[in-house]
Amino acid sequence: MATTPDRLEKVILRLRERNCRITPQRIAILKAFLDSNEHPGIEQVYRQVQTRFPTTSLATVYKTVALLKEMGEILEIGFPDGQKRFDGNKPFPHPHIICEHCGVVLDPDTSQVDTLIAEIADNTGFKVTSHQIQLIGTCPSCLKNPF
Repeated sequence: MATTPDRLEKVILRLRERNCRITPQRIAILKAFLDSNEHPGIEQVYRQVQTRFPTTSLATVYKTVALLKEMGEILEIGFPDGQKRFDGNKPFPHPHIICEHCGVVLDPDTSQVDTLIAEIADNTGFKVTSHQIQLIGTCPSCLKNPF
């Protein structure tokens, strides 16, 4: 995976190729996703960007997120309750493990996912073009300090 500055420049170049405006607010929104390992939601990014750019609207964040999703530069993670969070570090299908108590989202390292997907494709005859694997449970911190 490219370093954040390299990735930032790559995404900015792709935005320019699409004739998109490169505003300080748009860069701040993009960096909020690229610099985070927390899989932030739109509201979290909005609050973060507003600390530097108080006039930034929530609509600007939503529009930028939609653009980045369309470009394949961030991955949307949907939750059963309708909540959405985003992964800017790994904008491609990969598994997530989610704590049902505190909401932490992690990217587990596993080499078995590709094997599992290939086996499922073979067994069903499907050509798998994308996937979402979510494991729900209780993180070590919440296990130590139950609610």
